[in-house]
Amino acid sequence: MSLVSGRRYKDYKIYSCFVLNLLVKALDINLYQNDLERQVDDILAGNRPRVTKEDVRHEIHSNHKMTNKILDYLENEGYIALEQVERSYNITITKEGVLHIREFNRFYGSIYERQIRDHYKYRGLPQWFLELEKK
Repeated sequence: MSLVSGRRYKDYKIYSCFVLNLLVKALDINLYQNDLERQVDDILAGNRPRVTKEDVRHEIHSNHKMTNKILDYLENEGYIALEQVERSYNITITKEGVLHIREFNRFYGSIYERQIRDHYKYRGLPQWFLELEKK
């Protein structure tokens, strides 16, 4: 892992993990509930919380350029949808995004454990990561 300005650099994969988990948290659902695959369409149809670029930027502790890079990546992968509303954007997770992060959280948690702990050291570990530690 390279250092930038004396800080560990986090790549787009870990930032993507943070953003997708932020969007799942906004839905207020249990990512590990039984039959999520069959319920996710109904959950998404009835639940569209407002998450903005500023919310994402705050979550990943990054600048405008990196935030846009992450959002572009997630949109190109089909994990999120961006909707421009006047001068701002609403960001929503897609079914593919929910299923991806559900499947890969354990992988991200094992590969990036140190970076996750460092990223959340002042706010406390997020619920999705604490759930992984229980299993």
